[in-house]
Amino acid sequence: MKSTRTYWNPLSEQSSGEWEIIPGTDGKLSQLTVAEDIGSGDYTRFTKFKSGYSTKDFGARCHTYPEEIFVVSGRLYDETFGLWLEPGYYASRPPGEVHGPFIADGEVVILEMSYPSQDITKSCSK
Repeated sequence: MKSTRTYWNPLSEQSSGEWEIIPGTDGKLSQLTVAEDIGSGDYTRFTKFKSGYSTKDFGARCHTYPEEIFVVSGRLYDETFGLWLEPGYYASRPPGEVHGPFIADGEVVILEMSYPSQDITKSCSK
């Protein structure tokens, strides 16, 4: 079962110290895991992009497990799809779906729910 935490605001100033910088991003990309199942690896987290940050150096990505994302705030360009994602955009990605690289227009916050427990153990093709 995923960890639980009753009513709190991960986007508030009081929670700012809980965010961790993603290595290799010069502090321009951070994440906050809000629920995690240590046994299965499934997790829910927020990812925050600083304005103008591009993940081009990481290239397009795919996962061998399903993933859902919801754009909370800001605008994010997905180069693979040629699409600007704005607040309210949602995606339910099947294993192997290629996405990104991304470019942030303003600060962007994404809610991500990932399910490594449903890994299909098939490599991703780009």
